[in-house]
Formats: sequence, C-alpha cells, structure tokens
Amino acid sequence: MALGATAPGDRADRANRPRIWLRVHALSNRFRHALVRLTIQTMKVSLFVTCLTDLFAPQVGMAVVRVLEHFGCTVDFPESQTCCGQPAYNNGYPEQARDLAWRMVKVFENSQYVVTPSGSCCAMIRDHYELLFKDDPARLPAARAFVAKTYEFVEFLTKLLKVDVSGLALPQPTTSTYHFTCHLRGLGATGEPAINMLRQLGNSQFVPLEKAEQCCGFGGTFAVKYPDISGAIVRDKITCGDQTHADTMIVNDAGCAMNIAGACHRYKAQFRVKHLAELLAQAIDAQTASKKEKTV
Repeated sequence: MALGATAPGDRADRANRPRIWLRVHALSNRFRHALVRLTIQTMKVSLFVTCLTDLFAPQVGMAVVRVLEHFGCTVDFPESQTCCGQPAYNNGYPEQARDLAWRMVKVFENSQYVVTPSGSCCAMIRDHYELLFKDDPARLPAARAFVAKTYEFVEFLTKLLKVDVSGLALPQPTTSTYHFTCHLRGLGATGEPAINMLRQLGNSQFVPLEKAEQCCGFGGTFAVKYPDISGAIVRDKITCGDQTHADTMIVNDAGCAMNIAGACHRYKAQFRVKHLAELLAQAIDAQTASKKEKTV
C-alpha cells in the first residue's frame, strides 16, 4: 500500500468512531493552524528601505510595512541605516564599500530578519558581503549571519511567510504587467512568485510583458556613463509596456522603477509604475475599510 494511503478497514473504523472523536480531531487541526499563525506572528522584521526608496519612493517603504504587519510580523526601522555600499563596490572602491557594509552589519546586528523592497541592494548583500570580508576572520562570521537573514520583499512573503493573497482584492479593476529586474537573478529568483500574487488578487488582471526579462537600461551608474544606450533600452521597455495596454507596470526595484517612471513621463506612456507592495497595501486597506463598514 502506498505511503499515506488509507486501508479499507481504517475507513470503516473511522466511520464508526463517536462524534466526540471527530470533534477532537477537528479541534486538533484548528490548533495546528493556530500554531502556524502564531509562528508567523512572532517574526520580527527590520526594514532596510534603501537609499533610492527612501529618497524617491518612501510610499513603497510604508507599503512594505503595511503588508508585513498585515501578515503578522512585527516591523521596526533602524534609523541609523545608510547605503549598503553597492555604488562604491560597482565602481571599483571595495574599501569604501566594506566600510558601509560593516556599518550595515552592525546596524542590523540584533534583527531577526531584514527585509528590503529592492532586489539590487539585497543582491549586493547576498552576493558580495562575504567576499568583502573573506580576508577578515574577525568580522566574517557577523557578515555571514547578516547575509543569511536578509531577504527581498517578495522572496520573504513567499518563502518564509508563504502568504495567500487570494482573499484580497484591489479597490478597483486593475490591469498589470510585470518587469523582471536584473538583480533578482543574483538571488536565484524568478518573476513567477510576484506574477502569481498578481493573478491571485481580486480585481486584478495580469498581462504578460514582451521582453520582460530584458534590462530597463538603468544599471546604476551605467545610465550616467552611457546615456544614449541606456535611453534606447528604456525606450524599448516603454514601447513593450504600452503594447500590453496595462494600467500598471510592477517594478520591484527602486532604481529600475525610477528609470522607467522617468521614461514614462518623457514619452507619455499609458501605464504607471508601482511596486507590488503598493498594490498589496491597497488591497489590504480596501479589505479593512470593507470590514469597518460592515460593523457600522
């Protein structure tokens, strides 16, 4: 008999069991689910907001907090956080990047989990911090511990919290498409988790984007050093976005979002740029408002 299969005799035995057993069995199932919820609720998360999100899209950081708290996390914001060191590292200044990296390690030293809305900054930490401290045995263990507890927002929702957003709905019908940011590859991620959430949300229609995995042309200082090439790449992204006739393009990285949103303004695109956290927060707020109306 296959593992997990039920023998005929077992089925008959269960059918003859008293109702009190069935009630206790149901209670035990509910208890297990309660334990799962309790485990989620004890997760303490520190928000690493990143420089660009803080300066150009603070609403994304607030949306991340709203979503994490909705799913039972306790969220704090270490105010002494600064840059993760990515610009310095990418431009050939490892010493300066190491100083910033160590500051990050110390700022988040007591955090249980660190969550960021930016795939690129998360990739900087996960891909390069251990390398930065490989010749520093005194600081390497702390750097490794920091790397191990740092997650990109969607990654944290799907891998650790394992959220189900099918019970949420946007306040109005929204058609979305999705740009897969380059640095998510460094995290071993795909666009499917975010796309699946867009498909699960009520009042949400997902439309695939042509060349979704093609770079938007930002690339940090690449856009400054090679503006003509960068401009041509982002113009192509706008063309593909307009072809979807979507209201919204989901871009889960502040640098890419800033680049594409700027091009949307210049070329009068038909869509707007948002982070997935913003849509989820809208759906959560709509659900909360609906519950309040029902209690009045």
